[in-house]
Amino acid sequence: MNPFSSGTRLRDMIRAIRACKTAAEERAVVRKECAAIRAAVSDNDQDYRHRNLAKLMFIHMLGYPTHFGQMECLKLIASAGFPEKRIGYLGLMLLLDERQEVLMLVTNSLKQDLNHSNQYIVGLALCALGNICSAEMARDLAPEVEKLLQSRDQNIRKKAALCSIRIIRKVPDLAENFMTPAASLLKEKHHGVLITGVQLCTELCKASVEALDYLRKYTDNLVRVLKDLMGSPYAPEYDIAGITDPFLQIRLLRLLRMLGHRDADSSDSMNDILAQVAAKTESNKNAGNAILYECVATIMGIEANSGLRVLAINILGRFLSNRDNNIRYVALNMLMKAVAVDAQAVQRHRATILECVKDSDASIRKRALELVFLLVNDSNVKPLTKELIEYLEVSDPDFKGDLTEKICSIVEKFSPDKLWYIDQMLKVLSEAGNYVKDEVWHALIVVVSNASDLHGYTVRSLYRAFQTSGEQESLVRVAVWCIGEYGEMLVNNTGVLDGEEPMTVTESDAVDVIESALRRHMSDITTRAMSLIALLKLSSRFPHCSQRIREIIIQQKGSLVLELQQRSIEFNSIIQKHQNIKSALVERMPVLDEAAYILKRTSSSPATLSSEKTSKSISSGASLNLPNGVAKPPAAPLVDLLDLSSDDAPAPSSSGGDFLQDLLGVGLTPSPPVSGMSQASTGGADILLDLLSIGTSPGQNNLSAPNLLLANQDNMPSMSPLDTLSSLSSPASAQASQISLLDSVKDTVVQTKSAAGSAPVMDLLDGLSSNLSTPGESNPVYPSILAFQSKSLKIMFSFSKQPGKSQITLIQATIMNMSSNIYTDFVFQAAVPKFVQLHLEPASGNVLPASGNGSITQSLSVTNSQHGQKALAMRIRIAYKVNNQDVLEQGQINNFPPGL
Repeated sequence: MNPFSSGTRLRDMIRAIRACKTAAEERAVVRKECAAIRAAVSDNDQDYRHRNLAKLMFIHMLGYPTHFGQMECLKLIASAGFPEKRIGYLGLMLLLDERQEVLMLVTNSLKQDLNHSNQYIVGLALCALGNICSAEMARDLAPEVEKLLQSRDQNIRKKAALCSIRIIRKVPDLAENFMTPAASLLKEKHHGVLITGVQLCTELCKASVEALDYLRKYTDNLVRVLKDLMGSPYAPEYDIAGITDPFLQIRLLRLLRMLGHRDADSSDSMNDILAQVAAKTESNKNAGNAILYECVATIMGIEANSGLRVLAINILGRFLSNRDNNIRYVALNMLMKAVAVDAQAVQRHRATILECVKDSDASIRKRALELVFLLVNDSNVKPLTKELIEYLEVSDPDFKGDLTEKICSIVEKFSPDKLWYIDQMLKVLSEAGNYVKDEVWHALIVVVSNASDLHGYTVRSLYRAFQTSGEQESLVRVAVWCIGEYGEMLVNNTGVLDGEEPMTVTESDAVDVIESALRRHMSDITTRAMSLIALLKLSSRFPHCSQRIREIIIQQKGSLVLELQQRSIEFNSIIQKHQNIKSALVERMPVLDEAAYILKRTSSSPATLSSEKTSKSISSGASLNLPNGVAKPPAAPLVDLLDLSSDDAPAPSSSGGDFLQDLLGVGLTPSPPVSGMSQASTGGADILLDLLSIGTSPGQNNLSAPNLLLANQDNMPSMSPLDTLSSLSSPASAQASQISLLDSVKDTVVQTKSAAGSAPVMDLLDGLSSNLSTPGESNPVYPSILAFQSKSLKIMFSFSKQPGKSQITLIQATIMNMSSNIYTDFVFQAAVPKFVQLHLEPASGNVLPASGNGSITQSLSVTNSQHGQKALAMRIRIAYKVNNQDVLEQGQINNFPPGL
């Protein structure tokens, strides 16, 4: 006889497969066996059909295809005997699932078996239906299952309840049919039937609000069952670690939590029993801890009184002292939810939670740190921060990143004053500066800039910290920036606070710090670029060290990094050739706008940042990030703007940067002279060209520079052209600096004109002022358009242009909400092609009233570098919340008026 014929026993096939030494041998055995089973299927072999299907199930579990045996399952299910049906249903559950159409053929057989007189066959059908039931089968067979919930046999009722759960999950609309039978199961004495009934009621509460209201009437019955379990004598059948049926107790507590949620009456009826469970359950066994955890979750989920909540939180506090890491972890998870309910009760366990931050288990440390962050308030921020910073010194390197981020967030959010904020941030930078994110030290610089009375104290503290923690990159950057800005305060001991240790620092010592930061092998391009800017500023503040500083800067001329090489050449030229304007160029930076920086930081979203990876430029500000971490407009390089090392003025960049190019008049065609203008002024931007020695002779420089320099010093002492260079290393918004510089230069030019008595300066500004225009220029009017419309939103665009700037279009977007719901957290984003620059101003608000009763306005500025050749196009994305649900809409705008 063929050893792999249809008559081979299952155990013989398993033995042959296990004897295989390689995967190839196993595949050969399985192929032969499958071939024999296919032959038996073709011959309609009824005697060994059940045996063949059993072998197919084993082959299926090994991962081989067995779809050819699916119909054999249906044939066995349709047979009359129980052994055949048992194998058939088992194969049905293993070889088929609800997504296969062949399953529809078995619905009739299931219906017959559910009404069978043999309870074991009924049980088989219920098990199969509970595992593979589809929505169609649920609707067809729900009446039979509902009828079986009232069967006399306990096993049938139990299996029918489990099958009902599957039906309700597939078709929630059928929940109302099972409400009354499910409630009747709560009166059962048999624990197996009772626990399935409780689970069925829980599923009904999830599926239907009507079922939840209906089952609340049985709260007292559930409380009585739980009370009986608590006081029942020893029962070997249900006893686990001295606790009577903990599985049933946990299910009851979960159902009670759902019934008591936002219902005061139901909560009152279960308060006493919950207190008994919390007080009497032993916590020295895992089963008892599981019940206590579920009890705490129920207390926190219902309308419990404050005393009961304190009891629950105290249980979690005991969990934190447990040796089992799993118990401590779930306790921390639950305490994070409890903070929102009763923060004061959680505060009592603050010391234990802080100990968990120092735990050896990484998951517990991280969860405890998140909980500490939630516990911080104005009254405890100082001791908690002190504890965390002390632990930062000895924490594992893998944990320093998370710990540093949380400490910085706590200090920034809850700092009582700027002195404390600066002190704590310097401690963090000294211990873990390499783990600090850029926005953190940017924010520190903004705060320092605004704390004028602490400039001396800060720069001295940073000088001390640099001596001991010079390997921390973020600390080095902040120290370099502060010494560059406030170096004379460091040398002169300006603004010494009470209790501050006296120190003596010479000008050479301050330069030593910057030089060491520049030459550190660990310093990256950002730190070195900031060091060069600091040296340039110190060359004006420390005249005696000017030559040494120039030698340090010159050494970077041979740098392989283009950014450093370029800065070295430009700064050396400033020091060597432009002593008369250097002091104005390197004046101290104006106070950074703290409110604007916070707004910019909070408004930036991951969606905006990720969209920069595409070929389009998404605007939350028309700026690029340079290696030194600061925003700079995409204009020509500094050497092109000032042209201190070359004689030829570069052509304007087609990619943008028109702002600074217009401002300095570099490479722009002069505007036609206005009648009556003197010959000396007909060069358009000649004044600035002469000042910066762009393509002019020294004699011309001497004629034009004094008047403008005098006006600059008198009218804008805190702002100078090189302040834009300083802002390269500043975290403040470059946009604000550019606007301030623009206004200052306008004022400067007006002062120059008044002092010199010359003609209007229209050519010099080249259209920067909206009040000046060339005769004959017209400002065309463009019609408004419906840019975007959906079921709920309507967006209108209106357009305007400034005279003489045909490439730039100002767009006013008006957004209206036509629905009956109020939209909150409204965010408008836009993307344009590469040849277009886009700048978005802040929106007028983030709440959009309903039914068109109000609107939000958003100003946009677009610069089309291919004006007259390519038309504007734009994609927009609108995000908002409706009833705390996030909504995202997007669309494309192609109907811009021609000529934009």
